[in-house]
Amino acid sequence: MRDSFSEITSYIEELADKSCRGNKIVPEMYVENHVFRGLRDMNGKGVVTGLTEVSDIKAKDIDANGNEIPCEGRLCYRGINIKDLVNGFMRDDRFGFEETVYLLLFSELPTAGQLERFKYELSELRSLPSSFVRDMILKAPGKDMMNIISRCVLALYSYDDNPDDISIPNVLRQCLQLISMFPLLSVYSYQSYQHYHMGKSLFIHLPKSEYSTAENLLHLLREDGKFTHLEAQILDLAMVLHAEHGGGNNSTFTTHVVTSSGTDTYSAISAALGSLKGPRHGGANVKVVRMFDDMKANVNTKDLGAVKDYLVRLLNKDAFDKAGLIYGMGHAVYSLSDPRSDILKVCAKSLSVEKGCEEEYALYEAVANMAPEIIAEKRKMYKGVSPNVDFYSGFIYRMLELPYELYTPIFAVSRIAGWSAHRIEEIQNAGKIIRPAYINVKEMRDYVPLSER
Repeated sequence: MRDSFSEITSYIEELADKSCRGNKIVPEMYVENHVFRGLRDMNGKGVVTGLTEVSDIKAKDIDANGNEIPCEGRLCYRGINIKDLVNGFMRDDRFGFEETVYLLLFSELPTAGQLERFKYELSELRSLPSSFVRDMILKAPGKDMMNIISRCVLALYSYDDNPDDISIPNVLRQCLQLISMFPLLSVYSYQSYQHYHMGKSLFIHLPKSEYSTAENLLHLLREDGKFTHLEAQILDLAMVLHAEHGGGNNSTFTTHVVTSSGTDTYSAISAALGSLKGPRHGGANVKVVRMFDDMKANVNTKDLGAVKDYLVRLLNKDAFDKAGLIYGMGHAVYSLSDPRSDILKVCAKSLSVEKGCEEEYALYEAVANMAPEIIAEKRKMYKGVSPNVDFYSGFIYRMLELPYELYTPIFAVSRIAGWSAHRIEEIQNAGKIIRPAYINVKEMRDYVPLSER
């Protein structure tokens, strides 16, 4: 038996090299075979794979001649513009995440009475089975919270007396429980990691029934359990903006695909978590923050000429991670603007005043102004490039003193609302398994007997 569970032996390296050399597929073959890699055509337009009423993204208008014209980005939840939804609860100085969850699940805005009853039900469900934290989180701590959350979700199957029933009432019950539990799973996983891997003191707070989801998240995370109203309000707003996004994103599509097989809720949500964990999906705001850290460490950020030069070097693969990207800029659908980024920009500015981070906010604003022009010039892109939701969300999380390790889990705490709505919609309306087609490009060969190889 080998000593190391994680050891890559020379034999495995040899096999890996053999596997890579055996792959003869090159990018040009996708064009030749008319395959829309990534479910997007050659112009970047998404291939339609389903129908939804949950949410909608708009980035283009159609003129009188039928031509597509880029427009300011718009995001709607159940037909309601996200900006109107945000303005509604912010004007009343209310938390909006619970109201947003209700809208996404039931397609209607709740009355005051319905909202209070719904918040009470979520609060009642915000607990974990007896000994679950000890047995599933503390006894097997991990270095990545997303994997721990996924493991916990799958484990909850064993605590459910009716886990495989996919009737709407039962699936709704499971989804509401997961929506309520996700803040606990996220923060407790982080506290376990801090204690067992980083040698920090372990503290586990219980949620408070009178707190909103955002308030509870901050209360559970901080040793003294304290936070300001503005901190909770802005975290709540960020969660509203991350709760859902058009149905075509990778994790939501994963939810539809897995749900279409007829499997249980825990398996479907665990699959969505696996998708969201990927740095091309849920981990982008961490990249933005670390990119700015690298910029501040290597450039005089008060010199805008030096900042511009750094952005050029990013695109030339000469700076930061040498990936050739300015993180937080551009989106697969939006061009002129990402409505979520527009809202978060205002929040980032107000929070920077409370936290004394005005100088750093000014740097973000300068990059947001310079980057689109630089990208358009270097990449010859003319569809329009603007800051996306990740550009400001990471900055906001840092000002809220949230650890990097929780950036993507907080995304999951928010997006479980959208996943739940799409799972229910898939169960109600599909009835067929989603099964895409692949084109085989390997030529036929004769079998060679072992003795002749």
